[in-house]
Amino acid sequence: MSDAPTTTTAGHSPADNTVTVADLKLEAVVIPVADVDRSKAFYARLGWRLDADFAFDNGFRVVQLTPPGSPASVQFGTRITTAEPGSGQGLYLVVSDIQAAGEQLATHGVDVSDVFHPLTPGAQFKPGSADDRMNGRADENASYGSFATFADPDGNTWLLQEVTTRLPGRVEAAATSYATVRDLQQGLIRAATAHGEHEARNGGEYDEEWPAWYAAYMVAEQSGAELPR
Repeated sequence: MSDAPTTTTAGHSPADNTVTVADLKLEAVVIPVADVDRSKAFYARLGWRLDADFAFDNGFRVVQLTPPGSPASVQFGTRITTAEPGSGQGLYLVVSDIQAAGEQLATHGVDVSDVFHPLTPGAQFKPGSADDRMNGRADENASYGSFATFADPDGNTWLLQEVTTRLPGRVEAAATSYATVRDLQQGLIRAATAHGEHEARNGGEYDEEWPAWYAAYMVAEQSGAELPR
């Protein structure tokens, strides 16, 4: 259903006897729903892009929508999965500002949980007691540590996770990108804050090469490489 190209071919390169690996791009996730039109209306109300709604004579129907800024999409429909409606749990939506993302969803009528961080491993995946989750962002706003949840009309649950700095190797350095204006803005703010500390460590003098420093910082932050100081 996705229109992204996948052209890499697995096999041996005769020129240097190396093995090339085919790209395996996760581009669509199926979620089980009971009422296709209700689900289509729900996700469209969130501002998710409608990519397709195909119905066939044999009763098969597939609907695909894509969250803003996401390279992957969701699919649902009829005769598309045997899973019970609502059994999709812990589906990740990664955001750069979890408070802003939650507030945006709330404006569309979504019941979003308070921002929380897990006190025990895995507590983000289940509605635990206060002993398992604590309201508020993770200590020191740690990347990967702050969450919020919401559910669709069938009870499929979505997990918002705030990621501001990637772990090493999670993003190819050559593929640095910002999906939205806000993501880019937040990246610039983090770079500006770090650059202010950089200037302070160097006598407080104005850094004429700040554009190069910003660029290096923002690429390193996304790829998980060592941040410039």
